[in-house]
Amino acid sequence: MIFRETLLSGAFVIEPSLIEDERGFFTRTFDQHAFEERNLNPCIVQCNISFNKKAGTLRGMHYQAAPHEETKLVRCTMGAVYDVIIDLRPDSLTFKQWFAVELSALNRFMLYIPKGFAHGFQTLLDGTEVFYQMGTFYQPEAARGVCWDDEAFQIEWPLPITLMSDNDRNYARLQ
Repeated sequence: MIFRETLLSGAFVIEPSLIEDERGFFTRTFDQHAFEERNLNPCIVQCNISFNKKAGTLRGMHYQAAPHEETKLVRCTMGAVYDVIIDLRPDSLTFKQWFAVELSALNRFMLYIPKGFAHGFQTLLDGTEVFYQMGTFYQPEAARGVCWDDEAFQIEWPLPITLMSDNDRNYARLQ
């Protein structure tokens, strides 16, 4: 696995190292020791799947409030997404900055998202599935979000939005 730190401290794009032959390939998608060597949270307590029927679907920008902040390891197992994170850590040098990466079934990249980040994505293809490995159990009372089109972030989404939940559409703007 190749860990590439993003411009947002503590967030990594992870590329699998493929061992290929005439049968196909083998790769490791998780290694506790590799995470610990980089001081990343290797704990996985819950896994989730998000299936999305239409390209242009937007989900986000979600996070969990303290003390239930989440780390996430996200990959796209079918289709493709434009995956976005926002640094919401007030004392961070990259506070309010965002980063995006295309995760797809073809590139097999993963995104490690540390605590204190909002996360969301837009599907690039119909029939897209996203797999999440979570470092903390979901707590409904701690669920929060920030508005996907907040001027404070100026996120550049690649497609017109075709579907979005009312909750995601109505999150507050950062003050």
